[in-house]
Order: sequence, then structure tokens, then C-alpha cells
Amino acid sequence: MQAISRRLAQESLWPAALASSLNSLYPVAHYYNGADHPRGGSTLTPKGVGHLVRKGTGGRSSVSGIIATVFGATGFLGRYVVQQLAKMGSQVLVPFRGSEDSPRHLKLMGDLGQIVPMKYNPRDENSIKAAMAKANVVINLIGREYETRNYSFEEVNHHMAEQLAVIAKEHGGIMRFIQVSCLGASPSSQSRMLRAKAAAEEAILRTLPEATVMKPAMMIGTEDWILNTWAHFAKTYSFLPLIGDGSTKIQPVYVVDVAAAIVAALKDNGTSMGKVYELGGPEIFTLHELAELIYETIREWPRYVKVPIPIAKAISTPRELFLKKVPFPLPTPNIFNLDQIHALTTDTVVSENVLTFTDLGIVPHKLKGYPVEYLIQYRKGGPQFGSTISERVSPDAWP
Repeated sequence: MQAISRRLAQESLWPAALASSLNSLYPVAHYYNGADHPRGGSTLTPKGVGHLVRKGTGGRSSVSGIIATVFGATGFLGRYVVQQLAKMGSQVLVPFRGSEDSPRHLKLMGDLGQIVPMKYNPRDENSIKAAMAKANVVINLIGREYETRNYSFEEVNHHMAEQLAVIAKEHGGIMRFIQVSCLGASPSSQSRMLRAKAAAEEAILRTLPEATVMKPAMMIGTEDWILNTWAHFAKTYSFLPLIGDGSTKIQPVYVVDVAAAIVAALKDNGTSMGKVYELGGPEIFTLHELAELIYETIREWPRYVKVPIPIAKAISTPRELFLKKVPFPLPTPNIFNLDQIHALTTDTVVSENVLTFTDLGIVPHKLKGYPVEYLIQYRKGGPQFGSTISERVSPDAWP
């Protein structure tokens, strides 16, 4: 009997020991953590996440110690951020509000069980808290460059970000908060989206002074909205409309570099906390030069129609007027997006004497070459059509 009693006593200690070891590896934080973290007090650690437990060789089957909730993970930048986090052994919580298929492509990026889709409602505070409950890192990628009947610029780009910062502050275990804004965000911008992004930056840094803000320029990549839209339009209609005279300067950046910058900020020892980074590519293009790059890649003779800004605004205004007055959703704007036209009236380049990729130890890719190679899908004769610039074919010569 005594032997049996001793054995039962030893077995009863196993659950407590197992729970203790799991909590040391994956600390589960409550929304409010008692006297240690009073409600309303910032809980972000000054050390960043550099001290977290790491096990393994650093690959996808390792344990990085990072449990990141990535809001907006199903978007353009989100898939690259999730991939960068997952390949280093982090667990990624993916809140989504659409179909169950929305985060499906992300689950393949990490080891078994490391990518966790979570249904949530951005207007429901409790569902946001549930998405953050076990996280120690929060990354906000939510943003949209056009309005819909249900979501305005201010709600998507400002109020949602501010709400995430407030909940993260009350959480009790969030070590890093990263907000992805937009290069050119300013309270004085003509663009409502850029004004909303600037208001979000101010609100987040006021709520969480230790937060990190990333301000990427126009992002280029396989799923981007600008080069794909322009190339498809040029292929379909044999010309490309240029807003204004095409002289506005932009500094497009490869989306993979932006994702690498976010992960680099996470992996430091807190040196990026409370700082703002402007992320632009190594080259500055005018809109006309960017269009030339598209035509060079799809191997066609360039044809442009320069649309004066007042006329472009007149073309895009009806959608904004009837957006919330008709009982059905209106088409998504592409080239003639009124807010984007406002944004493209001024140059959008990295400012002087600011933190950039260099301060994160990253050398951004030049745009010409691999970053725009995906545009070969728009060649009229197939991906192998033509071989040099001299062999570009005029659209008039195509039957």
C-alpha cells in the first residue's frame, strides 16, 4: 500500500510540473495581470524580445519564443511577414474576418500547429482580446487605400489601430508592438488615408511610447496593386493613363524587404522601440519612369494618355459620391482612385536624417530585375515572348 501511495503522489506532481515548464516556454498572459501590471499602465518591456527562450537551429521547427498576433495577415504584406516569422520558429496567430479560406495559404508557411487562424470581428473588443490573449508580440498591418460602404478610411486606418494599442497596453504581456503606417502620412496631406495613418501614428505613440512604427513607401511584389493594375490595363487597352504629367516622384520598395525590416526590429534588443522608420527603395522613380519599366518588362512599345489631375478627379468622383447612397456595393477603384490621385499630387520619398533600412542592417533590393519579374505574365506572346528591348512589339502589329 505504501508503494502504491508513493507512486500516486509522484504522478500527481506531473501535471503541475508540466504546466510550469510549458508556462516558462509559452507564457500565457491575461488581459490584466493583477498588481504587477495595473490597468492603463504600459507593459512593453524595454528589452524587446531578444531574451526569449530559443531552442533548435533557428529553422521552422525551432522554438523562437515569439508568439505574434499579426492583424492584417491575409493582406499583401501580411503573407510575407507571416512567412518570415514562421521560418524562424515563431508561432503566428492570424485573426481574420472573411471566409475560412482567407488564411488557408498561410498555414503552409510554418510547422504543424504554428500558424493559428482565429476568426474575429474588428468591431468586437472581446474578439480582439481573444486574438491577443496568448501573444507577446502584436503587429498591425491593417490598412486600405479605398473606402467601402461598411468601412471608412478613418475607421480602418486610424480607429482600429488605436484600439489595438489600447488593448495591447492593458494586456499585461505584450513585449513588442509594431505599427505599419505609410510613407507620406501627414496631418496636412490631401489624402484622407494618409491623414488617417498620421493620426494613427500619433495615437499609438501616445498610448504606447515604446511602440515601433514602420512607414514603407509604395510596396512592389507579386500581388501588388499598382504594377499589376497598370500592366493589366496596358495589355487590355494598349495604352496607359498617366495622372498629371507623370513627374511625381515615388520611392517604391520591395515587399520582402519591408517584411525583413519588421522581423529585424523584433530580433533586436529593444533598440528600435519607440522609433519611426521610413522604408523606401534604393531608387527614386517618377510615375513616367515606373511606367517605362513596366513596358520594358512586358516588351511592348509604350503608349500613354496624360490625364490632367482635374479630369482624373472628375472621373473618380462619382464613386465617392454614390458610395453610401446606393443599396449595393460599387466596383473597387483601380487607376482612378480619388484618394490615390490626391496622394500622387505630391512627391513621396524618404526624408533626410531619418531612420531607414540601413539602421536595421538591411540592404533593400533594386526594383529592376527579380522584384518585377512577375510582370512577364502580361506579355502578349507568353512569358518567353521576345528576348531583348529591341524586340518589343508594338500593339499595332499584334493581330
